[in-house]
Amino acid sequence: METWDAIRARRNVRTYQDRPITAEDLDRILEAARRSPSSSNQQRWDFVVVTDRERLRELAKVWTYGQHVASSAATVALLARDTSDPDEQASIQYDLGQASMSMMIAAADLGIGSCHSAVRDQLLARELLGHPGDVRCEVLIGFGYPADRPLNPISKPNRRPFDEVVHRERW
Repeated sequence: METWDAIRARRNVRTYQDRPITAEDLDRILEAARRSPSSSNQQRWDFVVVTDRERLRELAKVWTYGQHVASSAATVALLARDTSDPDEQASIQYDLGQASMSMMIAAADLGIGSCHSAVRDQLLARELLGHPGDVRCEVLIGFGYPADRPLNPISKPNRRPFDEVVHRERW
C-alpha cells in the first residue's frame, strides 16, 4: 500500500480475526515506532509487546474501554519515565503520540488494524508488564487483522470538512 493510501485507510479497529501477526510484520511496526521523531532525539520511550492470549485478557483490564486489547493479535505498551515536570510530561506525550501514529500507519500499510487504549490501572499494568517503578505505561495499542472488513482507503471519511478545520495565516 502507498503511504497516502495507508493514511486514508487507517481507522480504529476494535474487533479482530483470530489470526497471528508474523514476527516480521510485528518487528516492522515496532521499527516504525523506534524511528519516530522525538524531542531533541531523547527517545524517552520503551515498548513492550504482548502476544500471549491470557496476558492480553488481563491487560485489557487496565482501562474500562480497552476491551479490544483482549482479542488483539498483539498489543504494544508504550512506556516512559514518570515525571512531575509538566513541560517534560507534555514533550514525552507528544513523542509517544508520534510513535503511536507511526506504528498505526505502518500497520495499516500491512493491512493490520489498530486501536489505542488509555491505561488507568498503573499497578496492574506494572504487574503484567514488569516495568520499573519509575516508569509509567502511558498507552496501549492493540493490533490485529480487522474482523469486519479489510482496511481500504476511505473515500468519504466522517470528518469535519477541510475548509472548516484548515485556516490559512489566521483563524
